[in-house]
Amino acid sequence: MAIDHWFEDIAEHTGAAYLRYSFTKGTAQEVDFLVDALGLMPGDRVLDVGCGPGRHCLELASRGIVAHGVDIAQRFVDLGRQAAVEGATFERLDARALAFDGEFDAAISLCQGAFGLLGAASVANGPLGDDGDVLAGMARALRPGGRVGISAFSAYFQVRFLEETDAFDAATGVNHERTTVKDEAGRDRDFDLWTTCFTPRELRLLAERGGLVVDDIWSVTPGDYGRRAPTIERPELLLVGHRPN
Repeated sequence: MAIDHWFEDIAEHTGAAYLRYSFTKGTAQEVDFLVDALGLMPGDRVLDVGCGPGRHCLELASRGIVAHGVDIAQRFVDLGRQAAVEGATFERLDARALAFDGEFDAAISLCQGAFGLLGAASVANGPLGDDGDVLAGMARALRPGGRVGISAFSAYFQVRFLEETDAFDAATGVNHERTTVKDEAGRDRDFDLWTTCFTPRELRLLAERGGLVVDDIWSVTPGDYGRRAPTIERPELLLVGHRPN
């Protein structure tokens, strides 16, 4: 199988060890919040874009919500399928080329699973970069009135708490870091990681250009989602919105 994105190498190395990292431990709280904020009900269909090993899909399915996860990394898709939870399905897809059309009641992209993790090269593809394609594809996937929940790394937080090992490009908003990742056996390997960071205004404009109506943008921390006005103190922004009727 061809490798289409730099993140696939990380996923292949990390495997199930991805779920050992602290930022993955707040899944239940995050889904609690999203179920309320997006008005999700049992039987609703949710698309999870950049689902990773499927932690949000599996949690949604445990509540009677039908969840379909897509990820560019086959290793993560396989892990989701191995969990074999009724109501959760998984498919290898590139988030930049979603072909769904009005099939879902809601769509989510969380923890830089796809949106914001496309790298500096995506910025060269126009003022919206590839992230604009992800949002437009999510909008198309929704039925009229369908809701979205999208998290993105905060540019405010990144600059405020910039580390010596970070290389933040102020022109593109992309932060580059060299990070060590463990595999399932505890073996270390170093990888380059590129994360696009956003201000609330940029996030709003990007979503609106993609065909979404923005209802709110909140400052959140993984495992501690809440309705908080944007600040410079929390690492992520959470946009909630909908596809117009």
